[in-house]
Amino acid sequence: MMFKVDDVFLENFIVSNEIYNGFITLFKDQNPLHTEIQFAQSKGFLSEVMHGNILNGFLSYFIGEGLPTKNVIIHSQEIQYKNPVYRNDSLQFKAIVIGVYDSVNAVEFKFDFKNSSDKTVAKGKIQIGLLL
Repeated sequence: MMFKVDDVFLENFIVSNEIYNGFITLFKDQNPLHTEIQFAQSKGFLSEVMHGNILNGFLSYFIGEGLPTKNVIIHSQEIQYKNPVYRNDSLQFKAIVIGVYDSVNAVEFKFDFKNSSDKTVAKGKIQIGLLL
């Protein structure tokens, strides 16, 4: 198998205006926490908090484009949001292979996203299947 336990994958992402506006346009989530700076600040945040599912989009990119094969499908994923992400944040994504299951052609990763202050903003696990 092309993966082995402890393989590490790194990606960098920026939550650009294009991504932020595209998410709102496509999914219509205009909750004031995400769209109104005064509302977000009244709740203790620095600015509008980016939609957590933007990070799921980055996960999809990693699986679909960042791995050494395109013969993959996501079986399951779990994500825990630890700290807010703001517009134009630069995020470092790190995924580590924690399981390789040859009998079922599956690979499991643990991952995290860290901001430029090295603070974890999200973490979780994702399992993929290798398509034959």
